Amino acid sequence: MTDLRVELELWWLLALPLFFALGWMAARVDIRHVVRESRMLPRSYLRGLNFLVNEQPDRAIDAFLDAVQVEPETVELHYALGSLFRRRGETDRAIRIHQDLVEREGLDEEQRLLALTELGQDFRRAGLLDRAEEVFVRLRGTSQDEVATGALLDIYQQEQAWDKAIELATAMPDRSSHLWSRRIAQFHCECAADDLCRSRFAESAQRIDAALAVNRNCVRASIIQGDLFLAQGDALAAIVCWTGIEKQSPEFLSLVAGRLREAYVAAGRQADGLRLLAGFLDRYPALDLLDELFRWQLEVQGADAAYTLVREALRRNPSLLGLEKLLEVQMLRTTDQRRADLDLVRNLIHTHTRKVARYACSQCGFKARQYHWRCPACGGWETFPPRRTEEFDLPP
Repeated sequence: MTDLRVELELWWLLALPLFFALGWMAARVDIRHVVRESRMLPRSYLRGLNFLVNEQPDRAIDAFLDAVQVEPETVELHYALGSLFRRRGETDRAIRIHQDLVEREGLDEEQRLLALTELGQDFRRAGLLDRAEEVFVRLRGTSQDEVATGALLDIYQQEQAWDKAIELATAMPDRSSHLWSRRIAQFHCECAADDLCRSRFAESAQRIDAALAVNRNCVRASIIQGDLFLAQGDALAAIVCWTGIEKQSPEFLSLVAGRLREAYVAAGRQADGLRLLAGFLDRYPALDLLDELFRWQLEVQGADAAYTLVREALRRNPSLLGLEKLLEVQMLRTTDQRRADLDLVRNLIHTHTRKVARYACSQCGFKARQYHWRCPACGGWETFPPRRTEEFDLPP
């Protein structure tokens, strides 16, 4: 047993130098291979990479142009150069580079598809949406299908080709997800709103039904449906649609406060409408709801009732807009010199409330005085909370 152990130890002592020598030889082979490949690359290519790392795209472009002249067959150089041109806004030069790649003989199919994808992105950046659409349609069903589908959907939304957007989104694998059902419903709502503006009532009703079939909690569809009923002279049906938003998403009730006022006035039921909005304001405090109710109550019941309303609302939920309304109605109730002082304070507050009484996109932060279902800046759907920026500090 002792002899066997001695033999094993001697074997390992002899084997260790051999393993070390083999490892050293393998490392030398790898190092030589890397050095040989690096020497084959144009020095201008390496300089271009260095400029990119240091965020100097203009100098990187010059270096890559030099590299392309040395190695015109290097496909990767053309990809890098084309992307840099597109980022810098020189889309015409990017288009020429990627078109040359697409038409180059001997290019394998995967590289040609990648070049075609880059060409489509060039067309999009240049605003040539019809040509970009042709490119991405060709890429459907290929290895670039996911990129092509996303690009086509963006193009259809930019062109407001809602039927194409609906068809494409409905065919997507994850179309039944909550996110996509909301987006497809919004596409139907865009069509419904357009039909309503053109007095195509039957077509608008069909689009509304389609939106609610995709997303039964689509508040916008309910709003447009109420608009449709009111346009057809059925104020009571419109009221039913808009009050039903309380079950869908009550924070959106502030968006239909003005519509409810119009419908109740048309139906000759102003007292009922005032009570309804007062109840909504009590349960779901919102500045737009307060503003509409204040205006209506001031018109129907006078300054004293409006003053009581604003004072109680301000006591429950302090806000600059509420304070502005309180000063406004107080001015109507004051006839002496204090009215000028109140007007001065109110104007100062009004200047500030104009800045904070805006809607803000939760995705990109874009602010607007008007509510948008789709953000004009980032293109996100339903990214605007239906509350003014000042309201985010109010208690729930």
